[in-house]
Amino acid sequence: MKHVISILLENEAGALSRVAGLFSARGYNIQALTVAPTEDPTLSRMTLTTVGNERQIEQIIKQLNKLIDVVKVVDLTEGAHYAVEVMLVKLRAVGPQREEFKRLADIFEARIVDVTPTTYTLQLLGDSSTLDRLLENVPNDYILETVRSGAVGVQHGDKFLHV
Repeated sequence: MKHVISILLENEAGALSRVAGLFSARGYNIQALTVAPTEDPTLSRMTLTTVGNERQIEQIIKQLNKLIDVVKVVDLTEGAHYAVEVMLVKLRAVGPQREEFKRLADIFEARIVDVTPTTYTLQLLGDSSTLDRLLENVPNDYILETVRSGAVGVQHGDKFLHV
């Protein structure tokens, strides 16, 4: 099962490397990773997506909590949460495909952020499954490049990740 894990860690050199090393040393894969400073300049928020069964995720969280740079860890997937990612996809858009890709952008509420005589670049914000569905609706030979940010997420309601 896919899990979105949110980590509050010290904004120090090497902190990201230690988290990645933990995953590497135990043979776990990080599917997506985003890191940025928080409202507190001494802390960063890392959101990572990984796959594992409940026992594996429990072990990952225990190991993360042992790292000196890690302040707090939450598996967002355990409760109600909101997670989104950004995708930029460059499409070969020639002939009748230009109108088709405009229509597809409208359906998915994507923005066309760059246009050339032969390409469109679409920007889409949404959950992973929405981004996947857009890509499923484009023939592979028209996709020139895809860039995805990885998920960022927060818990619903009054819960929030803090020290």
